[in-house]
Amino acid sequence: MIKVYASAHLSLIVPYNLVYNRILYVLRGGFQMVKVEVSSAILEWAVGRVKSPEKLFADFPKLREWINQTSQPTINQLEKLAIKTYVPFGFMFLKEPPLEKLPIPHYRTVKNRNTNAPSSELMETVKTMETRKDWMHDYLIEVGNSRLDFVGSVTSEKSTQKVAEEIKKTLKLSSGWANECSSWESAFHLLLARTEKAGILVVINGIVGNNTRRPLNVDEFRGFVLIDDYAPLIFINGKDGKAAQMFTLAHELAHVWLGKSAAFDLKALHPSNNIIELKCNEIAAEFLAPENEFRYYWFTVTENHKYQQLAKHFKVSEIVIARRALDLDFITRDDFFDFYNHHFERLEQEKLNHKKQSGGNFYAVQNYRVGRRFAQAVITEAQEGNILYREAYRLTGLKSKAYTEFAKRIESEGI
Repeated sequence: MIKVYASAHLSLIVPYNLVYNRILYVLRGGFQMVKVEVSSAILEWAVGRVKSPEKLFADFPKLREWINQTSQPTINQLEKLAIKTYVPFGFMFLKEPPLEKLPIPHYRTVKNRNTNAPSSELMETVKTMETRKDWMHDYLIEVGNSRLDFVGSVTSEKSTQKVAEEIKKTLKLSSGWANECSSWESAFHLLLARTEKAGILVVINGIVGNNTRRPLNVDEFRGFVLIDDYAPLIFINGKDGKAAQMFTLAHELAHVWLGKSAAFDLKALHPSNNIIELKCNEIAAEFLAPENEFRYYWFTVTENHKYQQLAKHFKVSEIVIARRALDLDFITRDDFFDFYNHHFERLEQEKLNHKKQSGGNFYAVQNYRVGRRFAQAVITEAQEGNILYREAYRLTGLKSKAYTEFAKRIESEGI
């Protein structure tokens, strides 16, 4: 039996590699069934990372014995357990679970939520996006791009109306840009295209990479922003309602202008009690439904289907309209939550209907999961021989055949 522990500090990667190399050496020596002693605390932590612990115990019948220290797993069993629980193999040799903390602030609407224990899905997604952002940062400098002067260009003291106008000006959107679109879908796609054209990376995904068994939880986060002077990145949780994603994108754009990285849940479109989050919500609301225009239409349209009529005009969800009405004191908080709760059932039904539909074209979906601007840069670098193809596979999260087909489609579509 091997008994070895590594340091609990995540920054000490070398000991993990040494442990792993030693284990591989033992395996090559023919001792595949050698057993190792693993801390109970580590095993319990690993179990807590999965959504279906019952299935994990079914897959590993002796897992309770390993936790109780009445028996030990073999190296092969431990490696399989690490894969199932999304734990780096070297972490299995720690004495205590590592402190997992997001590298960016995580603002939650409901007070006293445990923000120091993000899910493995959120952690992995943020780390993947950080890798892409950092790669794009270096690439843009190498090809001679300049810093984006709008990143962090305003403070929370600046007029909400002025910030919203600056965002529209940078994205080359007219004052009534959304109303000029035929639907909220076309308005959303226009906003996405203009955001990427301005130099901001945008990724929309409802799962970890392409793993459909690892969905992202909307209750945990609706989106996050990674600030960078060259390649700011906006991530939108694709599990959220399609219409609600418009507000999330506007909220994240405000974060870019304020120059503040963050993850957030925006429960019922209410931000946490944080000055930056509150300001971002105000800017997002003004950007999507300017106060003067909103006041005019609120008192102009008929009472019947007021929310629907304004939602159609501004190309946002009815919940956004109700939230804007609350901000302007046209309705009470009780009115808003009454509307929200009644509307919520319909939103849930829309999600169920969406699940019943076909998952769509895999390669079309990658435009959002990878991000079109980022994908184009990686594909170009690989084709020109500046990076290895295996690096391109890693950056895009696509395997060789899928990557090759995706690259062909991007070139043919002229993205």
